[in-house]
Amino acid sequence: MKNRYTLFLLLLCTLFYGQKKSLQTKFTSEKITLDGKLDEAIWQSVPIATDFIMFQPDNGKAIPENKRTEVRVLYDNEAIYISALMYDNEPDKILREINKRDEFGAADFFGVFINGYNDGQQNFQFFVNAADGQADCLATDSNGEDYSWDAVWDSKALITTFGWTVEMKIPYAALRFSSESRQTWGVNFFREIRRDRQKYSWNLIDTKIGTFTQQNGTVEGIENIKTPTRLFFLPYASFYTYANAEQKTYGELKGGLDIKYGINDAFTLDAMLIPDFGQTKYDDRILNLSPFEQQFNENRAFFTEGTDLFSKGNLFYSRRIGGAPSYSPKKNTNEKIIEKPAAVDLYNATKISGRTKGGLGIGYLNAITQKTYATIKDTITQETRRVLVQPLTNYNVMVFDQRFHKNSSLTFVNTNVTRDGSFRDGNVSALVWDLNTAKNTYNLSGNFEYSYVNDIEEKKDGINTTLNFAETSGKYRYNFGANLVTKDFDNNDLGIIFETNYYSFNGFTSYRILNPTKLFNSFNTNINAYTQFQKETGKVQSDEINWNVNTTTKKNHYVGFGLQFRPVETYNYYEPRTEGRFSIDPTRFGSWFSISTNYNNKFAFDFEPSFSALNEHNRKSYGLFLSPRYRFNDRFALNYQFNFFRQNNNKGYVDSSSNNDDLPPNTIIYANRNVVNYTNNINGKYSLNSKMNFDLSARYYWSYTENLNFYNLEENGRLSSNDTYIENKNQNLNTWNLDLSYNWWFAPGSQLTLLYRSNAAKYDNLINKDFGNNYTSLLNNEDLNHVLSVSVKYFIDYNQVKKML
Repeated sequence: MKNRYTLFLLLLCTLFYGQKKSLQTKFTSEKITLDGKLDEAIWQSVPIATDFIMFQPDNGKAIPENKRTEVRVLYDNEAIYISALMYDNEPDKILREINKRDEFGAADFFGVFINGYNDGQQNFQFFVNAADGQADCLATDSNGEDYSWDAVWDSKALITTFGWTVEMKIPYAALRFSSESRQTWGVNFFREIRRDRQKYSWNLIDTKIGTFTQQNGTVEGIENIKTPTRLFFLPYASFYTYANAEQKTYGELKGGLDIKYGINDAFTLDAMLIPDFGQTKYDDRILNLSPFEQQFNENRAFFTEGTDLFSKGNLFYSRRIGGAPSYSPKKNTNEKIIEKPAAVDLYNATKISGRTKGGLGIGYLNAITQKTYATIKDTITQETRRVLVQPLTNYNVMVFDQRFHKNSSLTFVNTNVTRDGSFRDGNVSALVWDLNTAKNTYNLSGNFEYSYVNDIEEKKDGINTTLNFAETSGKYRYNFGANLVTKDFDNNDLGIIFETNYYSFNGFTSYRILNPTKLFNSFNTNINAYTQFQKETGKVQSDEINWNVNTTTKKNHYVGFGLQFRPVETYNYYEPRTEGRFSIDPTRFGSWFSISTNYNNKFAFDFEPSFSALNEHNRKSYGLFLSPRYRFNDRFALNYQFNFFRQNNNKGYVDSSSNNDDLPPNTIIYANRNVVNYTNNINGKYSLNSKMNFDLSARYYWSYTENLNFYNLEENGRLSSNDTYIENKNQNLNTWNLDLSYNWWFAPGSQLTLLYRSNAAKYDNLINKDFGNNYTSLLNNEDLNHVLSVSVKYFIDYNQVKKML
């Protein structure tokens, strides 16, 4: 009888939770003071969103009564207001680590997810933690959460005797919705009780379904709102002081303006005039032995904020804009380059983005970069001349993204780069689809991309197309797909691609638990396979099989491991750097193991060793990642990261007759080498409060390649001994970067930043294996630079100025 009663309750809960919840709001003319006290009488006149349900780890379990959560919503013609009352029977145990914006740390938090179109496609997410810090992001099922997006809104959190409270004011300017007189918004509320690592939502987010944004409830009752003009100005001024080892010191004053204008309720114009990227985070440069360029992360806010539309199809690599010059200067005999800019300056950049009521998203981005010259000096006559290495260039991205059925989309993307004069131009167009069944159980996705390049000497076009099918719900999931890239496909003018001229097949299957067991809070295991063939010859270029296990224990420690196999020899058409030539890579076996202890603890650490062995004598690699962290208190924390990786008897390209006239024709030289990498990072923070933070970020990187002996690459892809090649092709790279900053958000959207930065890089062919000597010589290097800068940006709302005037 007891079992029948339990089963009845489970069925009743399933029926109840399967329905979307709805909350009624009302208009307020009463002023809401954001103090976290919730003492305005009007808060008591609106319905309560309560009965939260666990999202993780025990999906579907009701929140305990002693931790119940109550949320209310009000609105006026300027903004929507949210109050949250979060009970906790042990308020002294509420975690409240103070962090800078968009970093949660070890702290409880409350969040609200808003979809103004209620179309299940994109959430605007706003979070407040128990230390009164803010975070916000844009979230889609395809791209996840994008915390580079920053809105201007206000909030206050307050710890109480019964738990903690939050009040939030989110201006309509921070949201997107239709212009209808009667609004129904998709909304969900979220709470994490950090000490228990438990996450709850108001409307159930069912983990059996492979979607997050389509499981909102609704808020109704927003009517006849008169939205203000969305016009904002962000003027900024910066002063830089530069110094180097030669004691040359000088100052530079910069200023500029960003503009954000709401064309209508759906579309927004962002314009960047006279940009300043002097305080952008440094790049993590490495010793790159591969035949491909190193890909860098984008750290410039304009190119990261709200760019989900522009990421469709993966055609847009924003580091092309304002990156290194496209062309290398040609030197004559007895000439040397005495000045070559590392980056190209921008004139301006503009983007327009938004979405109509019918679900059509439109994105437009345009940027113009300046002419850039290198300076060459004749070592005999001492005369200098300037050589154009980057012409005036226009970069353009256009996106049309049609959403339908609340869970699918069809997208057209075009990227175009036009260079002034007789230089290379590039154009890429793509059709991208992401189709899901009504119950979000199956997915069909893919793309068809076409590139056309008009170069100085030739014109070429190519195709890149992908098709994938997946089951996306339940404990067991799988996908399989195929990809074809023709030889002349080239999107590198505004995108990035490494491998072309192949077709491939991939498959993936996984099993996960949806609710905790006696041993695990979460458990996931998967097997994936990938095989790639050279298009003309059909030879196998890649063949990988991986098995991975990822778990979270009952004490919220992560434990995982994996095995990697390359069961057959593969043909590498990229490493020789010569068209039509290939080398043969042997079979390989590898493994890794990883532990990450619970970050709630004051002391925690990450530990991950790895190992692989190739089917050649003594050819193997091994690595170790170790990262201890310690939180001294809610204000002060340090994290150290050590990463070591060594490859013994690695084989790779070092020279060829196309680059060295002393070699016989059609000669390609490979080296048998040991490659060693050390990376040391230290990150720290001290927070005075949620709006004032000191941050430390330092990185020392050392990598060297020691060549043991040399080979000739034969036409059949095998290597034969070369005892006559004697050139020194060893490589040794040391880099140092340090950022120490103070950030003060002194008003909504307004920030003062004081930054000290030092950096140095030393590259040569002489290897010194003494770690201390390498580090000391780098810091004593004449290229060690110091920069001290102060930057102020101030957010101006046109409506506030209008009221003042």
